[in-house]
Amino acid sequence: MIKIKNLHKAFGANKVLTGINMHIEKGRSMVIIGGSGTGKSVLLKCILGLITPDSGTISVNGVDPNTGDRKVFLDQFGMLFQGGALFDSLPVWQNISFRLLQGKRRLSNTDAHALAVEKLRRVGLKAEVADLFPAELSGGMQKRVGLARAIAADPQIIFFDEPTAGLDPIMAGVINKLIREIVVEMGATAMTITHDMSTVREVADEVAMIHEGLVQWSGPVGDIDDSGDPYLDQFINARAEGPIEAVR
Repeated sequence: MIKIKNLHKAFGANKVLTGINMHIEKGRSMVIIGGSGTGKSVLLKCILGLITPDSGTISVNGVDPNTGDRKVFLDQFGMLFQGGALFDSLPVWQNISFRLLQGKRRLSNTDAHALAVEKLRRVGLKAEVADLFPAELSGGMQKRVGLARAIAADPQIIFFDEPTAGLDPIMAGVINKLIREIVVEMGATAMTITHDMSTVREVADEVAMIHEGLVQWSGPVGDIDDSGDPYLDQFINARAEGPIEAVR
């Protein structure tokens, strides 16, 4: 579903991606890990076509993100943003159905509201939440609304950017469980960026670690504890000492 070959991207003298090679099979869940500033978010933006790489190739379902009809291309995707990114001035149902209320084939308000209620129920929220505003929701509820929006259009590919950031351990576990269930049910291809090892273990089929702009290690999630890679071992065990130098 997603193929990346020898991808490079620099911002001036700052070389962020220095030869990324990666592939994500259809219906599989890939989790990308790595320290802050290693290029995880830049990689995601390149896949979406929001940033143009300096060299290398990207193919999403056989299509280069920098060619063709952008709307058709982006319609394949759903995304759960790190901070929720809900529109404060819109009620929950309009947030969830936002994409489906745009364009020539937009849903009626009645149908959009009904769809929002359906997706809210899928993420464990009651129908009455649809008419609330984001400010009236807890952090965990906002995250679930963001997840409902991500799946509203039944996308083929879903991106999750730090899905448990800012949540307590119990709610983080709830979100991880929901993500895994929904990805499996939909048969979607998933790519998650996270520092949270509980998320890695709960939602991943495969794991890729990015370090210094390259894929340092990749493989099945079941292999991460016995990878033999010192960089991965240091990262997943949160060790201060090792080949990865902490920025002070």
